[in-house]
Amino acid sequence: MIDRAGLAEFLRRRRESLQPEDVGLPRGQRRRTAGLRREEVAALCHISADYYSRLERERGPHPSESMIASIAQGLHLSLDERDHLFRLAGHHPPARGAMSEHVSPGLLRILDRLADTPAEIVTELGETLRQTPLGVAITGDTTRYTGPARSIGYRWFTDPATRALYHPDDHPLHSRVFASGLRKLVTLRGPGSRAAHLLELLLANSEEFRAVWGEHEIGVHYNDVKRYVHPEVGVLELTCQTLLDPDQSHILLVYTAAPGSETHEKLRLLSVIGPQHAAARTPPSS
Repeated sequence: MIDRAGLAEFLRRRRESLQPEDVGLPRGQRRRTAGLRREEVAALCHISADYYSRLERERGPHPSESMIASIAQGLHLSLDERDHLFRLAGHHPPARGAMSEHVSPGLLRILDRLADTPAEIVTELGETLRQTPLGVAITGDTTRYTGPARSIGYRWFTDPATRALYHPDDHPLHSRVFASGLRKLVTLRGPGSRAAHLLELLLANSEEFRAVWGEHEIGVHYNDVKRYVHPEVGVLELTCQTLLDPDQSHILLVYTAAPGSETHEKLRLLSVIGPQHAAARTPPSS
C-alpha cells in the first residue's frame, strides 16, 4: 500500500537537498529555492511538473514502478534510497546487480560534468542508459532502442545502420570484440541469463555471428583508438576511457581526442551543430 505522506515528505527532502550543480544544471543569479525547483526535478525525471507536484502534495494517481524508477534516477538516489522510495510507493524494489538499470549517483555526477565531451553509461550488455549531448551528436540517441536491439552487440550483427557509424576497416575487430565479450558474460552469468538469451537470438539470426562465435575467442579488445564515421564532419578518431561501477556492472565510457588534432577540432564543431542534427540521426526504436 502506498504511503502518500511518507512519499511526499521523502520527495520534498530529497529535492531540497539537491543543488543545481549536483545534477548538471546552471544555478542562475536569482535562485531563492532551497534545492531544486519542482519543475527542474520533473524535467530530470522525464515527467510533467504537474504530476510531480501532486505527488509532493499527497495527491494524484498511484505511481507505477516505471514512474518511481524514473523519479529515483532523476533525484540521483542511492540504491538504498531507491529501494526506500519503491516501498513508500507500495512496490517491491527492483533487483540489484547486473540486472539493475539504476545508475549510481556517483556515475551520474561525473556524466553531468561532461557536457562538452562524448560520453555514455552502458550496461554490461552494451545497453545505453545515459548519453551526453555530444555523445548523441556522434551516434544518435541510442537510449531509445527497445528489446534485444538495446544491446549494441545485437545491433552490430543484425542492423546495418549500426555499422555505418564505424570505420569499415575496423568492422572485423568490432565483430570479434562483441562475440568475445558475450562469451565471457554467458560463462559468468550462466544459463537463463540475459546474456544467454542474447546468444540464442544471435545464433538464430546472424550467419556472421555464428562464424565468429565458432572461433571461441576470449579477451579480444579494441585498439587504443576507435574510429567513427559522422555524416557531417567525417572520420573521428577517439580514445575511449572507462570507469566501472562493480556493484551495478555499469560502465562509463568517455571519448576524447588529442588537443590540437583534427578530431579535436571536429568535436568543437559538433558541439555547435550536434543539437541541430541529433534528432535526424536518432535511430528508430525496434
